[in-house]
Amino acid sequence: MRKITAAALGLLALIALLGGAGAGGLLSAFGSNATQPSKAALTDVPADYLALYMDAAATCPGLNWSVLAAIGKTESDHGRSTLPGVHSGANYAGARGPMQFLSPTFQSVVAKHPLPNDGATPPSPYNAHDAIYAAAAYLCDSGARDGKDIPRAIKNYNHDESYVSQVLAQAETYASGARFGADTAPSVAALQAINYAQGQLGLPYEWSGNGPNSGDAGFDCSGLTKAAYAAAGITLPRTAQAQFDAGPRLSASQRLQPGDLVFYGNTHGGIHHVGLYIGGGQMIDAPRPGKSIRIEPYRYQGDDYAGASRPSRSTHQASG
Repeated sequence: MRKITAAALGLLALIALLGGAGAGGLLSAFGSNATQPSKAALTDVPADYLALYMDAAATCPGLNWSVLAAIGKTESDHGRSTLPGVHSGANYAGARGPMQFLSPTFQSVVAKHPLPNDGATPPSPYNAHDAIYAAAAYLCDSGARDGKDIPRAIKNYNHDESYVSQVLAQAETYASGARFGADTAPSVAALQAINYAQGQLGLPYEWSGNGPNSGDAGFDCSGLTKAAYAAAGITLPRTAQAQFDAGPRLSASQRLQPGDLVFYGNTHGGIHHVGLYIGGGQMIDAPRPGKSIRIEPYRYQGDDYAGASRPSRSTHQASG
C-alpha cells in the first residue's frame, strides 16, 4: 500500500468529515496558494485518486492537480472505465492504464524521472500511482513547469485540439467552488456550448457564416457562439454587439468560467469580436478571414478586450 503525504492524509480526513458536502475550510490543509477541490471533485474523484493527483502535481511547480484529475477523468473516468486497455491489454491505439500511456512513452518518462517507491515493481502504466506520477512528469516536460504553457502540455499529451478544451473545462469544474464560491462552477448549458464549439474546430472563418447546418462552410465569430448556445437550448442575438448588449455582463471582479462569452472592441457600440471561454486562459473562436476556428488565448498583446457575459437559461429565451 502506498504512503500518503501529510497533506493528502489531511484531505482524506476532511473529506470524511465533510461527507462530500463541500470543500469549505480545506484551504488550511494546503496553504494559501493551493487550489481546493470543488464539490464536483469531491463527489466524482475517488479519494485515493484525488490524493494521488495532488501529490503528483506537487512534483511539478506550476502544474495544478485539477489538470491531472481532468486528464484522468477524460482518459479512464479515474480508472473506473471497463474499456480495453484501462486494466489490461491496450486500446486501439496501443494506450494502457488509467492515464492511457503508450508503452514507449511511459518507459521513456520513468527512465528520465524515477518514480516514488509506492507503486509497482517495475513501474507499470496500469498502476494508478505510477501512471499519475508519470503523467505529471510528462506534462511538466511538455510545458506545464511553472505554469508556462498548460494548453501546450495538454495538447502534447493528446494532439486533438478538442481534447485540450475538454480537459481545461473539466479542470475548471474540479477546481472551482472552494476558493471562489460554488456559483463559479460552469453550468450544464455552458459545457454543452463548449462541446458544440469543440466539434467545429478546424472549420473556416466565413463572414456571416452560420455553419454547415445552415449550408455555410464555416462561421464568423458571433455565428459560432450563437450556434454553440443554441445547441444548449439558449437563443442568443446574431451579432457580437447584440450579444454583448444582451448580457448579463460580468463585473471586473468576477472570475471567468468556462462558457462565458468574451468580447473585444469599444463598449460604446463598437464590439467587433466574440469568443467562447473554455478555461485556462483559452477560448474557442472564429478569428478572421483566412483563419480556421481554433483554440487560442483570450488575452493577447495589443488586444482591445471589452469584458465578458454569462449566458443562461434564466436570462435568455430558450430555443425550441
